[in-house]
Amino acid sequence: MRYTTSSIAYAAIDQMFKGLTLSLDKAAAHAKASGVDETVYTSWRLAPDMFTMARQVQIACDIAVRGLTRLSGAEPPSFPDTEKTFAELKERIAMAQAHVKSLDVAKIDADPDADITVPMRDTTMTFKRHQFLAHFILPNVYFHVTAAYLNLRNAGVPLGKGDFLARS
Repeated sequence: MRYTTSSIAYAAIDQMFKGLTLSLDKAAAHAKASGVDETVYTSWRLAPDMFTMARQVQIACDIAVRGLTRLSGAEPPSFPDTEKTFAELKERIAMAQAHVKSLDVAKIDADPDADITVPMRDTTMTFKRHQFLAHFILPNVYFHVTAAYLNLRNAGVPLGKGDFLARS
């Protein structure tokens, strides 16, 4: 089997989004069983200077969409950050997955050693294309999915490693 930029990206991102969706399902069930409004969980923060659980999900989706869209040579879409419920966050994940899977795989896989320059807030960064995936896109997706998972755990949702890995 030959590994490509897209095959590695799709496998990793799909796994993370499956685990995140499963965790959101369990959080919704826990909120309902506990009589707690979902927004208590979606607005939960691990620390005062960290993003909310909902924002962590939004950023994970944005990083996957923007990063892979840039690798495909297209201009990434912008999604409004309006999600407040678990159902809305799951829709955001599904929208991100659909967008990523709609991209031209041949363009994503083109010349992994070529440079790609991407905007970062008020500057730009240049990577080799394969390094952009390995050193920026995937670590950021993992970070924000992990932060969302930890927010839910900290809020009392009974999740485990199997949920994070979509194995439960």
